[in-house]
Amino acid sequence: MNAGMDVFFLTMGAAMVLAMHAGFAFLEAGTVRRKNQVNAMVRVLTDFGFSTIAYFFIGYGIAYGTYFFAPVPELMQLGGKSNAYELVHFFFLLTFAAAVPAIISGGITERIRFWPNVLATVVLVSLVYPFYEGLIWNGNHGFQTWLNSMFGAKFHDFAGSVVVHAMGGFLALGAVIMLGARRGRYSKDGRVNAILPSNIPYLALGSWILCVGWFGFNVMSAGVAGAVSGLVAINSLLAMVGGMLTALVVGKNDPGFVHNGALAGLVAICAGSDIVHPIGALAIGGAAGVIFVFGFEIIQNRLRIDDVLGVIPLHGVCGAWGGIAAGIFGSTAMGGAGGVTFMTQLVGTLTGVGLAVISGFAVYGAIRAILGLRLSEEDEYQGADLAVHQVAAYPEEDMA
Repeated sequence: MNAGMDVFFLTMGAAMVLAMHAGFAFLEAGTVRRKNQVNAMVRVLTDFGFSTIAYFFIGYGIAYGTYFFAPVPELMQLGGKSNAYELVHFFFLLTFAAAVPAIISGGITERIRFWPNVLATVVLVSLVYPFYEGLIWNGNHGFQTWLNSMFGAKFHDFAGSVVVHAMGGFLALGAVIMLGARRGRYSKDGRVNAILPSNIPYLALGSWILCVGWFGFNVMSAGVAGAVSGLVAINSLLAMVGGMLTALVVGKNDPGFVHNGALAGLVAICAGSDIVHPIGALAIGGAAGVIFVFGFEIIQNRLRIDDVLGVIPLHGVCGAWGGIAAGIFGSTAMGGAGGVTFMTQLVGTLTGVGLAVISGFAVYGAIRAILGLRLSEEDEYQGADLAVHQVAAYPEEDMA
């Protein structure tokens, strides 16, 4: 009975996180120009498909040492667990792995070529992401043991502030820089030219879908029904609200900042959602909302890095903040559950960030050198919808 309940529990969690990919799609489709909406939707969906293949055949085995090349009776008892729990565990963790290219997609949208992007997705989900995932969540290569011996605790990332979000955000850094800015975004005389979102309701819908699905992302990271904690749920809620409200104030009522501020809070709380006090969660989320707004402005306007959806500050920087914040607010001195140290969280976070930055430049740089990454000037001007998919988001209007 318990085994069956655990399978059902994790299946529902996987379904909720799977639904988050619709959130990624609508968030991106609402932010890009109309001529790139179809491409945004198609890439998020097909990235999930290619991620599934890459993670099933290669990535999950690299992270956890488990492969699925066995008869069904053995699959039903894989890993010493009954009811094919290991298969649904794969499904749940796949939805996390596939979030990495979905995150990157928001930074590189409107000018990335389709098939080179697919190749990058396969490489990252089969090799790069599982390597760090295995270090943290499976204790591979003695990394966690070393951290424990050096700093008195293992790196704590309950639901992936660093493993998923900082990894995705900082992988996107290399991709965005390798691609360069969208044409017309920055003028030679130093001006920053606004490129407005095409559909604010789509953007808002994407944020809402992500917010709802995030409770599956965080709460069901417990893995089994018996380990589920209401603390994770309330911390996720308060961090989401904290990020939303600070982004509202600091972002001066901008709807993009408001809706992404909620996500910034959720990104940041993933790591410590099971150990921090609810007031600490509110503070973590509130700080993340501020970090996102100022980070977006710095990256877009001062550094002139054309990260379309702001995934570097949202997922990368706020994810890193969440990893470090778990070492601060998770301590007993701050009312947390303890079992963490600041130095462990700092080193573990910087390791993930460093791996992501190096891998992002290496993977996208290699693909650019061999195949090219960017749409032609003509295709970019026309829009990826027509150039890649031969159909616009609103074909009836085009026929009128």
